[in-house]
Amino acid sequence: MRLSRLSLLLTACALTALAAPAVAQDAPIIIDPPLRPPVAAPVPGVDAIEPGERLPALIIPADERPVEPSPPAIVPIPAEWSPVPTDEMGRTAYGLYLSGRLAAMRGDNVTGAALLARSQALAPEQPVVGEEAFRSGLFAGEIESLAELAPAVQDTPLLAEAGRLVVIVDSLNSGDGAEGLAMLRTKPFTEPFAATGRFILPVVAASAGDWDTALAPVEAAPTDVNALVLRHQRARLLESRRRHAEAEAEYRVLVATPLGAQLFAADYGAFLERRGRADEAVAVYEASLSGSSPDPDALMGRTRVLDRAAPPPVPTIRQNAAFALKLAAIQSAERRERDVSTILLRLADSLGRDDEIALRLGLSLVALGQEASAREAFARVSPANPVLYAGGQFGLGLSFQRDGRNDEALDAYRRADAAAPGQNEVVFRLAQQLVVMDRDEEALAVLNRPSVNVADQPAGIRFQRGAILETLGRLDEAENELWAALTAAPDDPTILNYLGYMWVDTGRRVAQGAEMVARAHAAEPENGNIQDSLGWAQFRQGQYDIAVETLEGAVSKEPANAEINDHLGDAYWQVGRRREAQWQWNRVLTLGPDAETRAEVEQKLANGLTIEPPVSAGQF
Repeated sequence: MRLSRLSLLLTACALTALAAPAVAQDAPIIIDPPLRPPVAAPVPGVDAIEPGERLPALIIPADERPVEPSPPAIVPIPAEWSPVPTDEMGRTAYGLYLSGRLAAMRGDNVTGAALLARSQALAPEQPVVGEEAFRSGLFAGEIESLAELAPAVQDTPLLAEAGRLVVIVDSLNSGDGAEGLAMLRTKPFTEPFAATGRFILPVVAASAGDWDTALAPVEAAPTDVNALVLRHQRARLLESRRRHAEAEAEYRVLVATPLGAQLFAADYGAFLERRGRADEAVAVYEASLSGSSPDPDALMGRTRVLDRAAPPPVPTIRQNAAFALKLAAIQSAERRERDVSTILLRLADSLGRDDEIALRLGLSLVALGQEASAREAFARVSPANPVLYAGGQFGLGLSFQRDGRNDEALDAYRRADAAAPGQNEVVFRLAQQLVVMDRDEEALAVLNRPSVNVADQPAGIRFQRGAILETLGRLDEAENELWAALTAAPDDPTILNYLGYMWVDTGRRVAQGAEMVARAHAAEPENGNIQDSLGWAQFRQGQYDIAVETLEGAVSKEPANAEINDHLGDAYWQVGRRREAQWQWNRVLTLGPDAETRAEVEQKLANGLTIEPPVSAGQF
């Protein structure tokens, strides 16, 4: 069978890579460089070195020795609560706990965190309540309340480390870096927060006024990814102290390596802007826009210089800390530590408004299934940087789409398209959303824009255009587009199946279509839709017995698919299994078929099946 409108939507991104051209005006929406040095090739059987193993040692002044923290006081759990703890509104601790858990399960972490924190305040002796309140608060970003909850999770290693980090970030927000520095000196962080502790040490020391520690030279080799982060911190802090020559020396070391240039060139360009060296800044920005992953910040910087706008100010202590936390989050995400990455992005987000961090936070929350919180993060990405804004709106569109909120998804895709025109993936999803909403002509108009319908357009765009043309009954045009898509991606099972099924179903090229469908089935043998296409091709060629077997397998994989059940009923009829055919057709009527299919099935139930003669193997 051909893909349904919804199936077409869900498989859109699997068809082909929809990469945008690497030019300034077409910068990709989501720029996510790997936070690791490039390697020639992976070595089979050899595990990658953990980032924590490559980090330089934590800097601890010689006259300070680590001191073990005193154990937290343990409050015994009462055998019986009397009276039952209630708040000023008469809500019980247990009721607040259940309400908080329910809110968190529904994706509303902000409400869940508030309710759980209130429950914990009424029953501080309950460790489970404290842990759940802390976890929910982490994902909700309630940093102030988390700092108060930190003592409640000291007996859970991972949460205890997160709690220490929360207190340190809270100290930066309050301007009391001394507290955070004391905590860092008392005990180094362990995994998975070891890299984070090292990354933020310089900026926490700067906040505390310990500039010797903050500006300590980085001894590790510049090719070490973690050393790059520390050098970047040092460059920014040196500039804040007006030690510009030393800051530039660090920047030059950073951009001399491929990864350092990818991560920090835009920041170096901003430094040059502030030094009044506009021409050099433009050269740095243009170099960052010439590769395969253009930097949105470089695009904004180049535009700013050419427009003779004021350069960005020197980054603040909190901005430096947020940058360090963002890079630590990228590392955690690469290690598949999604929870940790989200926690770090939440902490970075608490330090001040930053569109890139908000966008990354939204993506991270989506990976954890936190749709409501993700949408809140995406919505906070401002239009200041059109590429990042388009990314935020694109994320919103996908999220609304997953929840079936079609009008809101369409509006978000339109905003993304307007902010960053020419983004193939945005165009693709915008057209897909219009198709889902039965607005085929509008979708076709989007795909037929002169900027989209070009000679080297991706195969996925051509496939989508061909599928819409087929739906509109413009079969000759559809065939041309689908064939062009297949020529560009000759082994793509989705395109093979769609064009092959169209040829089989319309009788245009049944045998050739059957061969294409067979190739698609060989590539994806567990795909029930493709197996249905194979069975239908066998049916159209008069191979009824084998078609029954093939279609029975397809129904077992897609039991609720009306079209596949209908095809099996037809095959049963042709081999003389009339009662089973009627049962199958009756089942189709219970599966919500479209009006055309319903009418056809009702006709078959009343009069039986009349088909055209089978197509011979050599007919095209």
